[in-house]
Amino acid sequence: MEKAVDNNKLGWRVYFEKKVLIMLALGFSSGLPLLLVFGTLSFWLREADVSRTDIGFFSWVALAYGFKWAWSPLIDRFPIPVLSRLLGRRRGWMVFSQLMIIASLIGMASSNPQVDIIQLAIFALIVAFSSASQDIVIDAYRIEMASERLQAALAAAYMTGYRLAMIMAGAGALAFAAWFGSDTGYEVNGWKYAYFIMASLMLVGLITALCIHEPDIDNSAVDQIEHDYRQKLTEIGLPSKLARMIAWFYTAAVMPFQDFFTRYGKDALLILVLIGCYRISDVVMGVMANAFYVDMGFTKTEVASVSKIYGVIMTLLGAGLGGILVSRFNTLKILALGAILAACTNLLFMLFTYIGNSLPMLTLVISADNLSAGIATAAFITYMSSLTNIAFSATQYALFSSIMLLFPKFIAGFSGLYVDNFGYNMFFLSTALIGLPVLLLIFAVDKNAKSATDTRP
Repeated sequence: MEKAVDNNKLGWRVYFEKKVLIMLALGFSSGLPLLLVFGTLSFWLREADVSRTDIGFFSWVALAYGFKWAWSPLIDRFPIPVLSRLLGRRRGWMVFSQLMIIASLIGMASSNPQVDIIQLAIFALIVAFSSASQDIVIDAYRIEMASERLQAALAAAYMTGYRLAMIMAGAGALAFAAWFGSDTGYEVNGWKYAYFIMASLMLVGLITALCIHEPDIDNSAVDQIEHDYRQKLTEIGLPSKLARMIAWFYTAAVMPFQDFFTRYGKDALLILVLIGCYRISDVVMGVMANAFYVDMGFTKTEVASVSKIYGVIMTLLGAGLGGILVSRFNTLKILALGAILAACTNLLFMLFTYIGNSLPMLTLVISADNLSAGIATAAFITYMSSLTNIAFSATQYALFSSIMLLFPKFIAGFSGLYVDNFGYNMFFLSTALIGLPVLLLIFAVDKNAKSATDTRP
């Protein structure tokens, strides 16, 4: 039986738990692909003289993250051939998705947006789809591997690994592109080798997946429901194979959503709206951040150097602080703090447009962005994890994390068009303002949760 862990007593020591260290590595594997089809790709495209409007629309390849709920039931209830038999259901899917990411990153590395932008888009879409699949299974593994008491620490470790990987995929990729190519102009070979290196770094997740243990989860209750439902369908005259397919679909694709709405009732839609809007300020701004650095005249080395030093420090501090704050205070209070910090960070970017090319200002905005993101995301991951039923962990968490990104990434697709028409200063001001209504949603969810607790017998 798992030994209970009291985060309030352990403090920072909880981050040296074996399970927490596993999530650090898996978080790195999850975070690495995102910027390679998002911010870093925007830098590459802009340097290749692709228009800002096209870059904004190109970011829609990342909408795959917003639709992962559609195939999450397969990952939740269907074993992947061969790999699941050898490694287990969760680890089998983990390894499969990681191999697909590696292969498609190599495909991106072999593309040149000035010559074959369609080929680049196709491989980027495969990266996004495979990365979203990896997120589904890693999120389920995290929820299933430990009790709720350890989830805040697991979320913080996951976020630390995730943000470190984003710095590697952002600052690291820019540094490698400058090293193997040119620091001030476009050189396709630099980006080619940078993406090859990023593909090799996915071995961190692959090796971890091969070494960890499959979580021991009792699915007998859900299996029994599927069996009973299949029996009823057979009794009314349906062929055995059709009855089996319908029963599987019911337990895999219908029950997870039915369970969530049953447990939260009228508050379910409000919770989903909060999840869908919480990161809108951060995501919409993120598409144009690297394009902004290029247009401000910063070199790849300058952006990479600041991100590698101050970005790493603030990432570690933000994620660690976020985990401790969540374990000691109400999660929704830390969510509100994260929303306020995200809006303030975007206002710093607006101030940056008036200051101009300044390394101290670049350091300030990158540091603030990583610190606020670490705190907010640690709280957000913990909150979404608390909403799941462990019997349907992959599907329900995929629903939450899909909704989290779907609306923001759709809006983000128009970010380049907005900048072209109104400029960077109005863009950053707008991204700060659209994040403020989130505070009202957090207040409403918190109020309803307290009311439900007070009326409970």
